[in-house]
Amino acid sequence: MQLSLWLALAGASVLISFTPGAGAINTMNNALNSGFRRSIWGVLGQQVALVVHVIIVALGVGVLVAGSPVIFNIIRYAGAAYLVILGIRLFLVKPTADRNAIAALGRVPAWSMFRRGLWVNLLNPKALVFFLAFMPQFIRPELPLLPQYVVLTVTVVMIDIVVMWLFFAAAAQSFQRFTNTPRGQKILNRTFGSLFVGVAILLALIH
Repeated sequence: MQLSLWLALAGASVLISFTPGAGAINTMNNALNSGFRRSIWGVLGQQVALVVHVIIVALGVGVLVAGSPVIFNIIRYAGAAYLVILGIRLFLVKPTADRNAIAALGRVPAWSMFRRGLWVNLLNPKALVFFLAFMPQFIRPELPLLPQYVVLTVTVVMIDIVVMWLFFAAAAQSFQRFTNTPRGQKILNRTFGSLFVGVAILLALIH
């Protein structure tokens, strides 16, 4: 891939990663509840989903999904339902003033955060359609395809990790003081619960 084309890809990837969405909300929520360092597991789960999206588009399956309203809507509504479930769970979390209980929040299994990050991004057909429109701009069909897809995937994933972890997760730390009181925990849980539900509604209604 030419340097000029790669720079365009990197710039587009930065803008995409900074666009607020379910992934950013999930990352910030993980950072608040489990700490900055451990939130990386959720970010990695989201990246695996991105790799899957790239593979699906590269194999041509993305065209089928984008062209089939039934398949697209099944994925779309499943993703929206999953986000609603995450939001409801946050609403139902009971605040606590017990410092040991608060500390226990940081012991959420890494696999649970990874799995949640995976499904948050995987069940977003908009991302699939976006890659379908985005990837051809940076692929030259007359050149070997595999090296180009590898460079594209590594670039998108590495930039998204940096933005999600070093920006969104780090930004969430400024709200860390709220987790020390029951009232603060309630505000944060309801805020992020509402954000998850809000993104779910957008995902379900916007075509």
